[in-house]
Amino acid sequence: MLVAFSVAPSGAGASPDGSVHEAVAAAVKVVRDSGLPNRTSSMFTELEGSWDEVFDVVKRATDAVAPFGSRISLVIKADIRPGHEGEIDGKLERLERAIEAGTQP
Repeated sequence: MLVAFSVAPSGAGASPDGSVHEAVAAAVKVVRDSGLPNRTSSMFTELEGSWDEVFDVVKRATDAVAPFGSRISLVIKADIRPGHEGEIDGKLERLERAIEAGTQP
């Protein structure tokens, strides 16, 4: 399973300038410490593992953001494809090969 998620605090206790980098850093540390394959971009963190592994990490990352505001926004997108592993890189590799080959409809 691949999951892309974004978690951020809001409400009372949130940074006055609207920045969430400290809260996001706390969440990303949880992800990286999990040992599951992952990558973080400017908008989302992607994570690969079993259903239970991935959602345990998402919950703990969300809990890590809680001290930074009175509310938490969590966005999750999942690609559930039983029997497939290594897709965090595999999907990108196939995409790059298709671009290089000049794939057209």
